[in-house]
Amino acid sequence: MADWPMEELGGKTLLQYANTPYMDKLAKMGRTGMLKTVQDGFHPGSEVANSSILGYDQNEVYEGRGPLEAASIGVELAPDDMAIRCNIICIEGDHIKNHSCGRLETEEGDILIKYLQETLANDKEIVERYGNIVHFYTGVQYRHLLVINGGSKHLKCTPPHDVPLKPWEPLLVKPDIEAENASSTKSRLSATETAELINTLIVKSQQLLNAHPFNAQRRAEGKDPANSIWPWAGGYRPHMVPLTTTFPEIKKGAVITAVDLIRGIGSLAGLRVIDVEGATGLYDTNYEGKAQAAIEALKTDDFVYLHIEASDEAGHDGELNLKLQTIENLDRRAVGPIYEEVKTWDEPVAIAVLPDHPTPVAHRTHTNEPIPFLIYAPGIEADSVETFDEEACKQGTYGLLEKDGFIRAFMDVK
Repeated sequence: MADWPMEELGGKTLLQYANTPYMDKLAKMGRTGMLKTVQDGFHPGSEVANSSILGYDQNEVYEGRGPLEAASIGVELAPDDMAIRCNIICIEGDHIKNHSCGRLETEEGDILIKYLQETLANDKEIVERYGNIVHFYTGVQYRHLLVINGGSKHLKCTPPHDVPLKPWEPLLVKPDIEAENASSTKSRLSATETAELINTLIVKSQQLLNAHPFNAQRRAEGKDPANSIWPWAGGYRPHMVPLTTTFPEIKKGAVITAVDLIRGIGSLAGLRVIDVEGATGLYDTNYEGKAQAAIEALKTDDFVYLHIEASDEAGHDGELNLKLQTIENLDRRAVGPIYEEVKTWDEPVAIAVLPDHPTPVAHRTHTNEPIPFLIYAPGIEADSVETFDEEACKQGTYGLLEKDGFIRAFMDVK
């Protein structure tokens, strides 16, 4: 949700401009502050921001998105497996048109990933040169998984959502020789060999996918073709201490999300994953269903992590009015119903509301500025902040928190 001031909104941010009575109410009754979710030296990705919110030190756990998504879809990684996120994207001419090829459905992505596993993973040239080490796995919508046995994680990759309308060839994977030399862990393939392999897969995938009947049909229907893979954010199996170990008061916890990356973080954090019918990760997600799932989980669990992706996607698309709508939907259709229900319970429930990172509409990708947060619980001593937004929360009594400061503040609320 977090964003920059916009001229179109009279110099206000989207949170300042949007009608968010429930978030403002919770901010007024609770305490607020700012949180640095992206540690110095790390890319402002959702994997960094969300695991930081849960208190994980990125210097200890960061392994990129790939291993988290492997955990999400139940792919057990061997110690020498390198897992890397594998988008299916749309290439138009020499440029990346978009990072999601017009919002594939998971069933559609599954057709293409299975085809690539049958053809590209068994490509004669690749198998003869590297061995049978490439495996494609279906994820969610346009977000899938590539596992390279013996591959190096020391790569310089470009997230495709960072470079819409940019030429794709200069953005191909490059080896990070400095990181490889500094690492005590050596993979079977060097960083240079792994980068060459992935770039070969990208080029060959374009040849295969462009000729696939699925994309012929998409073109005929006026839709963006899903005509290239784009691997990025690779790593090895991470070592994350479960939240139940760090916080013994959490005997049972849950994560609710439509995004496989967040499912993976939750799973590795020891949270059970709750699926909600109609949860899409997009603007049309089932807000009410996710809110009700959170309410039901709170009847049996000590901790629930509810993640809603819609505002991030609107930010990536540069859609100001749509992002405003997603913020108001979050307030009216998720935050409101949860608050109205739990306020009637005998057992008090603490609620925190926060973005994971900014995705400014004018920038169309993530940034690393601190984000606003609120913490409310019955009986909490309120501060003077009366609205929930980037400017107001700077005056909150929590000040600026980082690392595990937020999750510990939240867990300390009685």
